Amino acid sequence: MKAVVFAYSDVGDRCLRVVKARGLEVPLVVTHVDDPRERLWFHRVADTAADLGLAVAFEDDPTDAALQRRVEEIDPDFIFAFYYRQLLPDSLLRLARRGAFNMHGSLLPKYRGRAPTNWAVLMGETETGATLHEMVARADAGPIVDWSAVPILPDDTAHEVYSKVTVAAEQVLWRSLPALVAGTAPRYPNDIDKGSRFPGRRPEDGRIDWSQPAARVYDLVRAVAPPYPGAFDEIGGQRLVIAEARRLAGHGGIDGRDSRPGLAVVGDRIVGVCGDGGLIEVRRLLSDGVVDAPALAAILHRQHNHSVHA
Repeated sequence: MKAVVFAYSDVGDRCLRVVKARGLEVPLVVTHVDDPRERLWFHRVADTAADLGLAVAFEDDPTDAALQRRVEEIDPDFIFAFYYRQLLPDSLLRLARRGAFNMHGSLLPKYRGRAPTNWAVLMGETETGATLHEMVARADAGPIVDWSAVPILPDDTAHEVYSKVTVAAEQVLWRSLPALVAGTAPRYPNDIDKGSRFPGRRPEDGRIDWSQPAARVYDLVRAVAPPYPGAFDEIGGQRLVIAEARRLAGHGGIDGRDSRPGLAVVGDRIVGVCGDGGLIEVRRLLSDGVVDAPALAAILHRQHNHSVHA
């Protein structure tokens, strides 16, 4: 059995290893050229392929004619996509004699589209997972083969949840491959009308609206915490990124009820005051280095004086 694998990131790394461990021949791995503007915190699939002795093609455009010809020459039984960032065209999908399958990082049909783990955390979900499904022309819309759920704990960041999703993806693929090879894998309905679809996210989407309730602000902080770009505020033209935080139960011994929404210094602690009076303790604040409570107090003081004189 031959499989062409389109893959990127940690899910791509682990699932490629599963395909090889299950005994499939992989004549070609297609991955992305790393974006120099993006922090590389995940495994490089190109390195995984080299470790496994597999041929690699770097291609960000799956509609490329030369790539299509190369896949045609391989005549694959399967095409797999594991966190490859582009939708594979129908002309490629038709080349897989036994089917083309994608591993998606949510419990489909919920959170179709981009950044599913980040969106699940942002929306306050308590569960997400990994779903193996057949690929069709529409994104994340084909019949479901198998899935596995993982919990999202109250203080989990998206990166921590993604680590769980990576393990779930590996387990789903490991148990599904024998049935796919035998031609007995099930197909469950993927009712996208009952699901949800979300777009990609940009660093600017991490801007905090402190007028929101504390639960909503904290979900944003968790959803984009490093290694993602981070939730941030801007004071006096200086961007302050919340790298680590905890939502305080009640007022956590801090009286911020008379404070305006936004970042504040209370004693030796940095807190975020939210629109409902709830508080988030900022345990790590960054702006070209760590910003401690005295440094933030000075920033806030400068901004106050500027506002008064303006």
